[in-house]
Amino acid sequence: MTTQLKGLHHVTAITSSAEENYKFFTNVLGMRLVKKTVNQDDIQTYHLFFADDVGSAGTDMTFFDFPGIPKGTHGTNEIYRTAFRVPTDAALDYWVKRFDRLDVKHEGIQEQFGVKVLSFVDFDDQYYQLISDENNKGIASGTPWQKGPIPLEYAITGLGPIHIRIADFAYMKEVLEKVFLFNEIAQEGDLHLFDMGEGGNGAQVIIEENTTLPPGRQGFGTVHHAAFRVEDKAVLEEWIERFDQIGLRSSGFVDRFFFKSTYTRVAPGILFELATDGPGFMGDEPYETLGEKLSLPPFLEPQREQIEKLVRPIDTVRSTKEFTKE
Repeated sequence: MTTQLKGLHHVTAITSSAEENYKFFTNVLGMRLVKKTVNQDDIQTYHLFFADDVGSAGTDMTFFDFPGIPKGTHGTNEIYRTAFRVPTDAALDYWVKRFDRLDVKHEGIQEQFGVKVLSFVDFDDQYYQLISDENNKGIASGTPWQKGPIPLEYAITGLGPIHIRIADFAYMKEVLEKVFLFNEIAQEGDLHLFDMGEGGNGAQVIIEENTTLPPGRQGFGTVHHAAFRVEDKAVLEEWIERFDQIGLRSSGFVDRFFFKSTYTRVAPGILFELATDGPGFMGDEPYETLGEKLSLPPFLEPQREQIEKLVRPIDTVRSTKEFTKE
């Protein structure tokens, strides 16, 4: 029996501006930039990783800024929203006031599957949601950024459910349950809640059946792919073998240095990655200055001079600054 997936690992999206993206996630959302690197398959493109205080698996939201890419459109056959966990319902009240003060568009506090949520968008019309861990059971979340601008009792601690729109729900349900070993645990109208592993907010996917919207078109303001956690390389290889046996095409084994991965496109517009929990982001930079320099995996280090000419400098130094918690 293949070992079950542990939960969400990271979500990777596309931004129109690495600079504005850094400001929004740092100054507005109070997530920590733990790695400033480049897309390993497109070295002229920044890849920014925002996560918890120490870059724990299950807390990362990452971004590409592909040069010249057009704005994406939301629709069906799309990973269309990413959620972030906050500790309590009271934290959502704090975030409503913060978003109002900082002119962040939001939809107010609502309830979904019995849990309080707050949906909002960024400058690219990327869709997000905060979800309360007030009564959450299941996989533990991460540690808030200790020196960030958000009071720790309200701060983001990790990833919550990803939201997927799909035209062929019956097919997607079969893929999730029979291939990825998810379980459908609830339904509200066109929304279906699936979980994996220990369950809870950090191990859930929400599927919306939608046959009316046109297909989404990838570009800035949309999600590129979502990744799920596996313990280590041995478990990852089990999954690669499973995909081969089932006949689901995958990338095979990919070494991303910060973690090991495999990728598979499970439906039109839906790319899933499985990624190992380690080794993580602490190996090549000290805790105090995570994300402040351009970090390159060893196989790209010989190209550093070329890469630094291709990507413009972005000032991400925070160790010399003090954020006022407000």
